[in-house]
Amino acid sequence: MAMMPVADALGRLLADATALETEAIALHEARGRVLAADIVALRTQPPFAASAMDGYAVRAEDTAKTPATLNVIGAVAAGDVFSGRVEPGQTVRIFTGAPLPEGADAILIQEDAETLGRDNIRAMESVTAGRYLRPAGLDFAEGDRLLESGTLLDAGHLSLAAAGNHARLPVIRRPAVGVLATGDELVAPGHETGPGQIVASNGYGVAAIARDTGAEVIDLGIARDNAASLEAKLDEAIAANCDVLITLGGASVGDHDLVRPVFTGRGMTLDFYKIAMRPGKPMMFGRLGAMRVLGLPGNPVSSLVCTHLFVVPLLERLAGRPESQRRTRARLGAPVARTGPREHYMRASLTREYNGSLVATAFDNQDSSIIRLYAAADALIARAPDAPAAEVGDEVEIVMLREPR
Repeated sequence: MAMMPVADALGRLLADATALETEAIALHEARGRVLAADIVALRTQPPFAASAMDGYAVRAEDTAKTPATLNVIGAVAAGDVFSGRVEPGQTVRIFTGAPLPEGADAILIQEDAETLGRDNIRAMESVTAGRYLRPAGLDFAEGDRLLESGTLLDAGHLSLAAAGNHARLPVIRRPAVGVLATGDELVAPGHETGPGQIVASNGYGVAAIARDTGAEVIDLGIARDNAASLEAKLDEAIAANCDVLITLGGASVGDHDLVRPVFTGRGMTLDFYKIAMRPGKPMMFGRLGAMRVLGLPGNPVSSLVCTHLFVVPLLERLAGRPESQRRTRARLGAPVARTGPREHYMRASLTREYNGSLVATAFDNQDSSIIRLYAAADALIARAPDAPAAEVGDEVEIVMLREPR
């Protein structure tokens, strides 16, 4: 099977990817989820005219000429209601958030009032009608649309929905993503390594990226290099109703690379295998029933780059999220050599100049096994196949991983 260009592979991966079904969840669980329907206010906010300051509820006309003496006939705090009415020459002590008593139309703040014994004050400043008041419906009215379908919910959205009296929200279900490392050479972090063994590491990065993209991650552990172990792990993924299964390693064509033959033997339809990119060439995509299967390379950086370029867009489609991958332009901070027949994604640091422009400097060593340089990278310099050498100051395309530090 010939190597497939990155754009073609991504197009086939996303061709039938649409948002998953809707579920209703509690408000406190909805941060980072995507709304599946418009949300309208179930109440008016505030539901009554309320004081915006501590002070005195007055009739504005009673303060037209100051100083003016007013009789204090009661008090009202937030959560209470004053049962009487403010008549000419009267006032009610009021606190922030309390409903405005009937008959009053303004607030005289306490700094502008002088206490005259127990039952009287002197208004030292004039106020106009509506002063220091929050009218009913200042924020929103019952029936107003508060949030649109497709909104990626954050703290402000959740506060607004709560104020609108929603305890639960309809959201798109999170994609369930199984992450399975493969290889006899792998041991879990924290365990002793035997001769020829290494610590399984890239699965943690892949899982973290998937969670950041709104997925529910199911850690399937490590499968050994035999058909029985791979089939058992595949059964776990199926039983967990994984929407996406990501395997790490074992999808190439070596004698110990069994993922493809075992999975196709279980009914997986192979869509494509081998991408014209560096790193990340031995990537596989297939379907096993409703489950999408992505076989990522075993080299840590290769798998993480593939996750950014392929897994993230897929999960965003399934989760109903807006596209987040940021491709932009930067100038080179160091020269880069010509590329070969594959697209090259080079780990790079970023700096931002005083005028806001970005400078990308590729690390000298681009070996796909070096995780330390991936952890230090702010971006990937994306270079087309057979691109000529480029010099300092030349403009290149980059994939942002994070803002420059």
